Amino acid sequence: MSSSVSQQLSSAPENPKKKQGSHGSFHRFYDINGWTFVGGAVALVALFMIYPILNSLWLSLHSGRGIVTEFVGFGNITRLFNDPVFIKALSNTFIFLIIQVPAMILLSLALSSCLNTPNLRFRGLFRLAIFLPCVTSLVAYSILFKSMFSYEGIINASLLWTGIISDPIPWLTDPFWAKVTIILAITWRWTGYNMIFYLSAMQNIDKSIYEAARLEGVGAIKQFFYITVPLLKPVILFTTVMSTIGTLQLFDEVMNITQGGPADSTMTLSMYIYNLSFKFVPNFGYAATVSYVIVFFAAILALLQFKMAKDK
Repeated sequence: MSSSVSQQLSSAPENPKKKQGSHGSFHRFYDINGWTFVGGAVALVALFMIYPILNSLWLSLHSGRGIVTEFVGFGNITRLFNDPVFIKALSNTFIFLIIQVPAMILLSLALSSCLNTPNLRFRGLFRLAIFLPCVTSLVAYSILFKSMFSYEGIINASLLWTGIISDPIPWLTDPFWAKVTIILAITWRWTGYNMIFYLSAMQNIDKSIYEAARLEGVGAIKQFFYITVPLLKPVILFTTVMSTIGTLQLFDEVMNITQGGPADSTMTLSMYIYNLSFKFVPNFGYAATVSYVIVFFAAILALLQFKMAKDK
């Protein structure tokens, strides 16, 4: 009996997975059927994403007017340190980043916490009102802000009428107030966008955690800082990274509200790239170098944020 069983086991077919061994994934990589399905998508990605990235990297090693360029190697990088307009645009971009991103994240957290209250009336209306700015046209709302914050606009008229100020504020013609206007504009637009992420994440937190905290006598403020914020850390990290990248690429609001003025006080890196490519004498090689500065800082800041948010 035992000999017949052993003969049957020896004659049984081998497991195909064991037979393939480590060569299974190798053969699947060269499977023509799989590449037939994904080949078109891979070709489009290579054509419209990988090739432009590599071409812009090669272009950043050249300099010249228009299409007449010469290879300068790392000469464009050396030029960056001696370019006062680039240094001004870089400092302006980081001022917007350091002030606006934390303020927007904190405001989004506060609003989402308030709008997550179960007994709040008209919650849906408030959520829609705060989220609505992020789906409006960039150009339309920028022109609206430019009109509102003009010297004789509705903002100055309202402040004068209420007696808060005695003289109109030069929102668009003073370097300090121009920065304030840009910060107010992008905060107004993108706060609701981040709020939706926090609100959806808060609604997925188990309610029993808050009930247990209330039974232990933990107040609402401590619940927010010791329960809500720690559980929202992955979402906070996501919104912070995306807001950082978006602020480093800030262009539309500056272009439509202040055009980078006054005296380049609101000039950003993205607008400087636009000026180098289309407004000044075109120097596409130097513009490509400035664009890689944005890529560099976006990568560094994202890595730092991931490092800081890492669990101990």
